[in-house]
Amino acid sequence: IIFFWVARMIFSACEQMGEVPFDTVFIHGIVRDELGRKMSKSLGNGIDPLVVIDQYGADALRLTLATGNSPGNDMRYSEKKVEASRNFCNKIWNAARFILMNLPEDEAAPHIPADLALEDKWILSTLNNVIKSATENIEAYDLGLAAQKANDFIWDCICDKYIEIVKLRLNSEDKEVKDNARRVLVYVMKEALKLLHPFMPFITEEIWQTLPHDGDSIMVSEWPVFTEELSFKA
Repeated sequence: IIFFWVARMIFSACEQMGEVPFDTVFIHGIVRDELGRKMSKSLGNGIDPLVVIDQYGADALRLTLATGNSPGNDMRYSEKKVEASRNFCNKIWNAARFILMNLPEDEAAPHIPADLALEDKWILSTLNNVIKSATENIEAYDLGLAAQKANDFIWDCICDKYIEIVKLRLNSEDKEVKDNARRVLVYVMKEALKLLHPFMPFITEEIWQTLPHDGDSIMVSEWPVFTEELSFKA
């Protein structure tokens, strides 16, 4: 039925507008309930997305469906997964608040300082690799993997490791040490938010606007690209 819907859209657009409406169509699997059953009125197992959004937020639901998606397979809806995505939103908020607490009012747009500590090179190199692999996943329409990689990088690498490591430097009496740690932290968070934006557009835009940035919106900012200069293999 989806094929015929797509064909009808194309025929209608060519007739009414004189142009093809799209050149690529992405068809995902069926969203089933927790028991693997198809959602239907007769079973009464349907989920009202507006109710879920009111409880957990649109970004949490969107990320859950994106990370549960793999090409050629159906996905099972689980409220526990939506709750986990909501917890991830809270994790990002807390990380953003921590960064903002350490920012002076005149902080410039994020950039990478010349003098990098070992942990700076690690987080930048890890981010660089995630950018490369997540971009490849998106280009191959493997959206679930791309979303999961952005999620894992922010939670495990930024929140659980890098922020904890740089806390000492952010409290240092040495201004250059403090400034360099802060600049790398802001830069890494900004780029990570871009990777996550297609899957969680609202929270990423909100945080991006509060951090030092270039441009009007994260939605129209440059997509992160892999650069050999940030590949610190050692």
